[in-house]
Amino acid sequence: MNTKDELAKQVVDKVMSNDLFSQWLGISLIDITEGYSKIQMTVRPEMMNGLGIVHGGICFSLADSAFAFACNNRNVLSVALDTSINFTKPVHVGDVLIAEAKELHNGRSTGLYHITITNQHAHIVALFKGTCFRTNKKLV
Repeated sequence: MNTKDELAKQVVDKVMSNDLFSQWLGISLIDITEGYSKIQMTVRPEMMNGLGIVHGGICFSLADSAFAFACNNRNVLSVALDTSINFTKPVHVGDVLIAEAKELHNGRSTGLYHITITNQHAHIVALFKGTCFRTNKKLV
């Protein structure tokens, strides 16, 4: 692992240690490199909505966490400027979801990321796009 990837992992470890929502979701880190993150979680019964299906906010939140880990891991505090999601397949209780965030653009003041969410069968269940705004603040 190179120094940039070591810093990326250190930043994400610090962010994750303070991220009570990602912890509640049960997110675990699979891979972190500069401008990239891959995370996973298992869908639990309490994530169902009143219609008897998994709440769309679950996929959104998983993708949003992957987005945050990817866009902040250069040790520059970055916040969401714009996000969107498309749901392509239903999610069920017990599904293991994986979100993979890939950087498409790393600018001085903004970054663009594409996050693919798949289930344990490698079926794409959602696609998320996020644009971040970069501040002047360091995280570690």
